[in-house]
Amino acid sequence: MRNVSQRLNQIVDTYDRYLTLTTLDVSYNKIGAKEAQHLSNAIRHNTTLTTLHLNGNQIGDEGAQHLADALRINTTLTTLHLNRNGIGHEGAQHLADALRINTTLTTLNLHDNKIGDEGAQHMGDALRINITLNTLILGNNRIGVKGAQRIGDALRNNTTLTTLNLHGNQIGDEGAQHFGDALRINKTLITLGLSFNRIGDEGAQHLGDALQNNTTLTTLNLGCNGIRDEGAQYIADALRINTTLTTLDLNRNEIGDKGAQHLVDALRKNRVVL
Repeated sequence: MRNVSQRLNQIVDTYDRYLTLTTLDVSYNKIGAKEAQHLSNAIRHNTTLTTLHLNGNQIGDEGAQHLADALRINTTLTTLHLNRNGIGHEGAQHLADALRINTTLTTLNLHDNKIGDEGAQHMGDALRINITLNTLILGNNRIGVKGAQRIGDALRNNTTLTTLNLHGNQIGDEGAQHFGDALRINKTLITLGLSFNRIGDEGAQHLGDALQNNTTLTTLNLGCNGIRDEGAQYIADALRINTTLTTLDLNRNEIGDKGAQHLVDALRKNRVVL
């Protein structure tokens, strides 16, 4: 891998005809921290690569640090996929610190790592400063209430993030409240994924109340959250007032006949796609 990275540098620096590579996918190889370092060195000053896929490797926190160092310098990479790389809160901190400086990355995918609440807090802090990231994917990362609170607080002031996916975490109803509070203020988020987060009826109430005031969110995924008839009613009440939500996912909840009726009645006034 080291030789490959060195050769890539030589090629890019020497021959104009090779200045065309914009996407590199090396997912599901055997790239570890050391190999990630060599790859990071190659992209520090690269001026053509815009998308990098490193999914399914094992770069860990150390590899994430090397990539973060590259992001402080690189000015062309816009999309970075790091799914399933064993990245914990330390690696998340390195990436978050880089986001405070980087002004070109627009999509960061950290799905299925293990950044936890501490890593999510670092990401939230970065979102307060970063002005270019518009898509952040943090699904399956062991994020609980504390992490949800920090990210939710950041969304109150962030004006660039349009897509946030927190599928498969553990934010619960309290975490849903933090996002509900953020949605009352945020004017840029258009897609929010909170499926598999155990938010229940109480969490649905917080989000439903927020939807009555929010005017920008168009897609909301609340699948598999233990929402029952009561929670469905809160969502339905919001749909009677909300005029911007176009897609609502409530699959695999526990909504019965009464809850379904509430939603049907709401749809008489609202055209949201369920």
